[in-house]
Amino acid sequence: MIIIPARLGSTRFPEKVLADIGGYPMVVATAKAVEAIDRVVVATDSEKVAAICLEYDIKAVLTSSRHTSGTDRINEAASRLGLDENEIIINVQADEPFIEPEIVDDLKRLVEKQSRDENVMICSAYKSVTAEEAADPNLVKVVTDESDYALYFSRSPVPFDREGGFDGYKGHIGIYGFRHRMLERFCSLPSSVLEQTEKLEQLRALSHGFKISMCRVETQSFGIDTPEDLQKALQRIKR
Repeated sequence: MIIIPARLGSTRFPEKVLADIGGYPMVVATAKAVEAIDRVVVATDSEKVAAICLEYDIKAVLTSSRHTSGTDRINEAASRLGLDENEIIINVQADEPFIEPEIVDDLKRLVEKQSRDENVMICSAYKSVTAEEAADPNLVKVVTDESDYALYFSRSPVPFDREGGFDGYKGHIGIYGFRHRMLERFCSLPSSVLEQTEKLEQLRALSHGFKISMCRVETQSFGIDTPEDLQKALQRIKR
């Protein structure tokens, strides 16, 4: 199942999940982009968002407004839906209307591959980015080991290029895959100092000694975090 967390009160861009993207509210455009892969549910704290989803025949689950992360929100939705503990749950961010379905499919297969390793809590994805792109704090970077397990995520450009010429930066794509039981386990963990410092929820898993398995993907998608990003998206639609 694909669950899309959609909080209405975004700090940087209020009500961005309802911004018009090619004639659809952003959260609806995102849901339509991935609905061919699996069942889609929107997890939201807003009756307004839920009502709009209903207009487009997209299932929505109302969740608490107190959640501090999208993953906590989809965990509540998964519980309310009564999903089996082995159900694969893909968390697709509501601000990714250009996400390619094949990326979601790749991630789903990675979760299946890693399902027997109880040390792997999360599966996710990254793309290659330039040094200039890596300097943007809105683009999260990931450093991985030789087997593509995440070592660290940061808003800073990591690794630090001491001598210059490094061209291996990896930009994290905000899409996560879990077995339901691992999602519940993640949400039972206390928040960590690193998570609070970087404001990156995936660091909670690493801080508690769990692994995050990554896969490299090719994508032209980008998250819409600011009004400037929305203008970029609208220009893309026009082209």
